[in-house]
Amino acid sequence: MKIAVSACLLGENCRYDGKNCRDEELLRFLEGHEVIPVCPECKAGLPTPRTPIELVDGKPFDRNGTDLSEQLELAVDQTVSALKEQGCELAILMERSPTCGVSTIYDGTFTSKLIDGQGLLAHKLCEANIPVMSKKSLHSC
Repeated sequence: MKIAVSACLLGENCRYDGKNCRDEELLRFLEGHEVIPVCPECKAGLPTPRTPIELVDGKPFDRNGTDLSEQLELAVDQTVSALKEQGCELAILMERSPTCGVSTIYDGTFTSKLIDGQGLLAHKLCEANIPVMSKKSLHSC
């Protein structure tokens, strides 16, 4: 099975804070599968570390108020196209991320408040009929 996975969950230091969220349980689950690392923020050319990004009315802005819609939407579209071409069957994504959040994202106020919602990539993958799940869902199985 071909599975797209948020690169930070695989141990890549690509988060906004320059760190990762390596998940050993997830890595064990992925053994025997073809893994495709994804990070739309890096694909968009954003630096690591970088100013935090949240969705404000569905659009990605950084904490300084910079609209990153053009860069991130292009990166998300390119990522989804590439995953479809590669025959990706599932995506396991990092919750709370403005691109990868599966069911929970920050509310756009930069106050650490979480709301129900999807990140840009998770939303587009669902539209492309590629199932998405968070690592949290995997751990509850």
